[in-house]
Amino acid sequence: MKRNVILIMNDSLRRDHVNAYGVPAPWERPGHAGEPFIHTPCLDKLAAESMLFERYYIASYPTVPNRTDLYTGRYGFCYRGWQPLEPNDVILPEVLKRAGYTTALFFDTPPIGNNEYNFTRGYDAWDWIRGQLGDRYITDPRVPTPVPADKHKVRRVDGTQQYLRNQRDRLHEEDYLAARTLRAAARWVEENASQDGFFLWVDTWDPHEPFDPPAHYLQRYDRPGYDGQHIIFPQYGHCDYMTADELNHVRALYAGEVTLCDTWVGHLIDTVDRLGLKDNTLIVYMTDHGHLFGDHGLEGKPGGQLGTIYEPTARVPLIIRHPDGMGAGERIGGLVQPPDIMPTILDFLGVSVPETVQARSIWPMIKGRKPRIHNYAFSGRFPLGTMYSYTAAHFDGWAGPDRVASPLTVSDEKWSYICAPEEWPSMLFDLEHDPDQLNNVIADHADVAERMHNALLHFLEEMGSPRERIEKFASI
Repeated sequence: MKRNVILIMNDSLRRDHVNAYGVPAPWERPGHAGEPFIHTPCLDKLAAESMLFERYYIASYPTVPNRTDLYTGRYGFCYRGWQPLEPNDVILPEVLKRAGYTTALFFDTPPIGNNEYNFTRGYDAWDWIRGQLGDRYITDPRVPTPVPADKHKVRRVDGTQQYLRNQRDRLHEEDYLAARTLRAAARWVEENASQDGFFLWVDTWDPHEPFDPPAHYLQRYDRPGYDGQHIIFPQYGHCDYMTADELNHVRALYAGEVTLCDTWVGHLIDTVDRLGLKDNTLIVYMTDHGHLFGDHGLEGKPGGQLGTIYEPTARVPLIIRHPDGMGAGERIGGLVQPPDIMPTILDFLGVSVPETVQARSIWPMIKGRKPRIHNYAFSGRFPLGTMYSYTAAHFDGWAGPDRVASPLTVSDEKWSYICAPEEWPSMLFDLEHDPDQLNNVIADHADVAERMHNALLHFLEEMGSPRERIEKFASI
């Protein structure tokens, strides 16, 4: 009998907001001294039964480019940006469907279902749980949509109003989008538990903006008595337009979203276990990138000259539970990136990896046959093509400028090298002694910067990046 795979995606989830990682709290929570920084009991339980990856770094950034990497096993940011899947892309769900697996997709992440983006390709069944930010869903003009903050502090007022209109019928926790999506996926598992091998992708945009968790989750993190503005979709860029109290409130809103997601991810995993599928189902839990909340003075996912991909954005959670218990409770230190997920899943299922895949399976590293599968992790975004600029901005705020190249990040076990384009200054951080990346030491370690810079240029060329793009990063 074939085995199963369930991939669970929570968008924009920071590594320091999964308690199992044990990362020092990035900031204090006023009024909650002595309490746990974050409450994620379901993910903690999953982590105890799984391999927890310490150095899982994003490749292509943000939402749609990341999904493209995962679907194709390729490093898209080297040559393509925020755009639909292309007809000749060899994608994971189609490969598995041809191999005889039942494939299903449950999502509320709106770009996946948008127009011609083609992310529903290859699935026997899919369900779009409607109502997220940017989802053209409810048009009823009678529904009041007051934005609960000064409009200059809100990114995409119109999109926020559309989101609030979409949520007009929400009453209980189970009506929130993450809950609806994960409940629908759990029902599908119950209905399809007897399938001879299935692949299920569950993609929920929470804890992505707008940040509006149920009140009981917000109270766990918010400063008692806060009566200020509710900036549920903060402007990207420098964060000094918010007061300290407003920024702390935004952080609390986000943390509440994280705990909401934790609860309903737990519901899906409990369903898998209750149905007796634990012993033949691989669970892959992940996110696509982090989010800045005052780190380096920035908010959100700004692009251009503010688009440096620092550790809170680049280094994210990856938890994999193997049905045989392989690596349960272990912390894996080797570098892993999203394109590796496709060959890893195919390797687990015994399905041939297509020649188009640029990445590699993690299992040789896990089984001790290789000390590592990567010497470096490469992260970046490709400038948007004008054809898709509108939809990128529509769904994800400022997902990157059309013509300005953002810095690229190269990471290894000790160093983070930020390679700036053309005339901007590059940076180097010693992650072992400076995990918050506060001290640029490039002048003191020029040899390290040169080594990592040369590795980046070789990687871009090997992955098919256009010559004009490589030339933008030719200087250290």
